[in-house]
Amino acid sequence: TERLRHLGALLDSVIALKRRIIEDLRPSALSNLGLPAALRALCEEFAQRSEIAVDVRVDEITLSPDRALTAYRLVQEALTNVARHAKARQVVVRIEADGDQARVHVSDDGVGFDASERPTASHGLEGMGFRARSAGGRLSIRSTPGQGTTIEALLPIA
Repeated sequence: TERLRHLGALLDSVIALKRRIIEDLRPSALSNLGLPAALRALCEEFAQRSEIAVDVRVDEITLSPDRALTAYRLVQEALTNVARHAKARQVVVRIEADGDQARVHVSDDGVGFDASERPTASHGLEGMGFRARSAGGRLSIRSTPGQGTTIEALLPIA
């Protein structure tokens, strides 16, 4: 009986791990609710967890599922960087149409950094650039010490 209880508990934890992995690969809110609602939920959760105010506005733009996931992940990584490094009080998240492209914009009022000298451990920033290029877009990072950071990506809508 004890072994069966232990196996049941182990099976429950494996199922929970599988669900977390699936959620990490493609957030269910993104698939079920669409990009605007998924990003609002992500930003709301971030604001509660980090106690950093987030002003979010996401226009209704139809992106392919892959590009919607790219936009979501770019915002997610930018928020992670804000929480880890920026010491910010406020973050602005915008996704809006810009001609035939979607502009993904995340800016903070944090400590910033010298953008000409990227931090040596900038794997997150490099990954964001790779992700944007893989989706046919491009990423720009603007930052100045003491003046915060702005990350912008342009992703093709079509």
